[in-house]
Amino acid sequence: MDDEQPPTSHITIPEEEAQGTGSQTASRPTAPAIERSDSSSTSSDGNTTHANTIHAPVPTRPRLPNRKSSGTIIVPRDSEEASRPIETRLDPGDVRAMSPRRTSEDLEQLGRQTRAEVRKHAKMLQDSLLMIFHRIQAVKEEHDKLDNNNKFLQKYIGDLMTTSKITSTGGGRGKK
Repeated sequence: MDDEQPPTSHITIPEEEAQGTGSQTASRPTAPAIERSDSSSTSSDGNTTHANTIHAPVPTRPRLPNRKSSGTIIVPRDSEEASRPIETRLDPGDVRAMSPRRTSEDLEQLGRQTRAEVRKHAKMLQDSLLMIFHRIQAVKEEHDKLDNNNKFLQKYIGDLMTTSKITSTGGGRGKK
């Protein structure tokens, strides 16, 4: 038994179901019986004349890699381990070892650049708001001008209408 094969599963279908014969009674049809064995033989009793057997290999799980125990994370406050920093050793292939480390000068430069960009953006927003304000003022002036012209024209038309009524009524009297 040096040649061990992976365990296989067997599905046994009764001969009546395999041939499609048999009575259809009120009882439920039974599912094929699944048998498992460690060898590729057909069945343990060796009698395969009345049953069809389907052989399927049993899937095997891949092995899990060995991991070191993480140990306990809870440490009493008074212990020495709580006060000293934990040394971490990273392999060269570890992603954490590949991340960029920034110095205080780099951080200061990044801060200056960010502040300059924010100031530039704020200045652009202020200029934009100032342009919008000036445009609003110009539109208000145009509106006031048009409103005054409209009032003047309404007054002028009203005066013309009154004069027209006077002349039309005055002309009729002279003819009588």
